[in-house]
Amino acid sequence: MYRHKKIYELRYTDVDAFDILKPSSLLSFLEESACLSADELGFGYNAVVPKNMGFIIVNWYIEFTRPVKLGDKLEIQTWPLRPKFLIFFRDYELFVDGEKVGVATARWCLIDTVNFSVLPSSAYFEEGAFDNYNTERCIDFKAWKIPTIEGGKPVYAKKITYSDYDHYFHVNNTKYADYLADVFSVEEFNGKYIKSLQVTYVKQCKIGETIEFVREDSDGAFIVEGRVDGEVRVQFKVKFDEV
Repeated sequence: MYRHKKIYELRYTDVDAFDILKPSSLLSFLEESACLSADELGFGYNAVVPKNMGFIIVNWYIEFTRPVKLGDKLEIQTWPLRPKFLIFFRDYELFVDGEKVGVATARWCLIDTVNFSVLPSSAYFEEGAFDNYNTERCIDFKAWKIPTIEGGKPVYAKKITYSDYDHYFHVNNTKYADYLADVFSVEEFNGKYIKSLQVTYVKQCKIGETIEFVREDSDGAFIVEGRVDGEVRVQFKVKFDEV
């Protein structure tokens, strides 16, 4: 069955202070592979843009069995799945030298880029378009809802600027991963790596807005919310493990 495969060689700029793959670099690799796969299958950026359509990511769930480090060659295999209602699913398996080191699954939406409304798959795809899609799942993950922080500790705030933008004129999903990393101290990352990362993009952020990050630590996990004027725009759930 269909899989798109691409190898990414980790560069100095892809890793953190401890030479471990940064979450923002990982999301960039995953997004790049998804876009290349969509190009191959006929619904890539250049195919949908003339129709005033585009795809945006709604959720990520990523899980590693070990850290990926500087000098590793990370192979990403990805494939789309049959959409359900308004959600398009895409799965990923991650390998280093043939060793499976992680999995990821994502939920995407097809949108009208003029008014940013969500579109059904029938807006672009013909009936039967998904009949030959790979039905294999990399992981059986269904716990997409991240608990809301009731109290939490404010950590810092970030004003959205031009460098945060993508071609949909909102903050690119990969940028939020850097915002997340800045919630933690250097000491908290020392000797650890992100074992699992879950992200929910609630609402887009625009230039000039200030997003405040609030953190709550509980049950071996960390929950982080990015809020604009008290409104939740992005949520993270993170678990660490020893290197």
